[in-house]
Amino acid sequence: MSDPVIVWFRRDLRLADQAALLAAAAEGPVIPVYILDDDTPRHCRMGGASRWWLHHSLAELDASLRKLGSRLILRRGKCHEELAAVRREAGARVVHALQHYEPWWRNAEKAVAKTIRLVLHEGNYLAPAGSVRTGMGRPYKIYTPFWHALLERMPPAPPLPAPERLEAPAVWPTSDALDDWKLLPTAPDWAGGFRETWTPGENGAEERLQDFADRVARYGETRNLPSIEGTSRLSPHLHFGEISPATIWHRVVNAGGSVDVFLGELGWRDYAQNVIVQFPDYGSRNAREAYDRLEWRDDPEALRAWQQGRTGYPIVDAGMRELWHTGWMHNRVRMIAASFLVKHLLIDWREGERWFWDTLVDADYASNAVNWQWTAGTGVDSNMFVRIMAPLTQSPKFDAAGYIRQWVPELAHLSDRDIHDPAVPPRGYPAKIVSHSEARARALAAHDRMKQPA
Repeated sequence: MSDPVIVWFRRDLRLADQAALLAAAAEGPVIPVYILDDDTPRHCRMGGASRWWLHHSLAELDASLRKLGSRLILRRGKCHEELAAVRREAGARVVHALQHYEPWWRNAEKAVAKTIRLVLHEGNYLAPAGSVRTGMGRPYKIYTPFWHALLERMPPAPPLPAPERLEAPAVWPTSDALDDWKLLPTAPDWAGGFRETWTPGENGAEERLQDFADRVARYGETRNLPSIEGTSRLSPHLHFGEISPATIWHRVVNAGGSVDVFLGELGWRDYAQNVIVQFPDYGSRNAREAYDRLEWRDDPEALRAWQQGRTGYPIVDAGMRELWHTGWMHNRVRMIAASFLVKHLLIDWREGERWFWDTLVDADYASNAVNWQWTAGTGVDSNMFVRIMAPLTQSPKFDAAGYIRQWVPELAHLSDRDIHDPAVPPRGYPAKIVSHSEARARALAAHDRMKQPA
């Protein structure tokens, strides 16, 4: 028997279209390994919602591997130390892994490569991050030209099937028990809505894709309507790598209608990775330095009201309550809620980024940071700060009455006309935390002061 080969799983928890797994299987006995490393990411360690998802995704991945004659080895600690230990225990000679672009994963890859031969493969994005460049050989900073350049390289290679069998090593290294990691909430168990909403894992991803493929042709018309199922809800499956973007692309590309709008969203995901390769600290630092002078408000009470969905703005509160209950929020409502925090409450976008990081099941470093900086006007490609989204206008514009009734039951009895902006808040529902006109004036004044010479 040849020496075993390690497959290092991270955010690529699938068997199909998994280049690292297929390369390892072609070389010899395979040892699939997942390491829970909370030390290397430091302040970017996974939040509670992501940990809930991870538990279930790892459980399904292990079950799928066992059907192939294999199993998933679980270890906890620093990746390079644990992989070195697995190598010693099993006599492995090489590690195969999909490449990751978050700054801590790039650092981990360098550390691993010092202890064992590391072979990196692509497969989590439509194109390798940083590889789509201008005619001058520079990476793009603006989405639209990036997307046009990426399209010239499409379609991605057809997805590869999962292996039919995996050769087991002569000796299995020791493994942690998944339950011992205590990734699931218990005191209290706040994940009831998660369980009702999601099926983590590769099979759940396939079910989502099958459902969405029947609707993708109308994506451009329905994605902004929170009261109907217009979005794909594939984002957490993509984040954890339970399905590859190439698989999604090839499944829907010929659907017609407004499928190109959806493909552009896949492209935005690639764009976000392209940004963090250039700016690794994008999740914590303004890309536009002028905004370092913006006078953000320190208002813990207002921040808590936003987090709890108690702002008095029904569309905002509905989104924040959906987030708390399901770990997800509709795309259009995410923009409204994020804009409200930054501009109506004038609270630093990083507070929102941290809250989303902890509460979203699709919390993704690149996408989270890029989307927050786009909303705040601080990003390399972003909305202008002075364009202040009006939630009381957005709500009826995108027919959010049904959505509000679902998540803000205090307002469920109101008419479609009144539910977006109750003239008198019903008992149990708060008054507006700030008026739109007051908030707009305050935000513009702060922006004007920022622009004045120091």
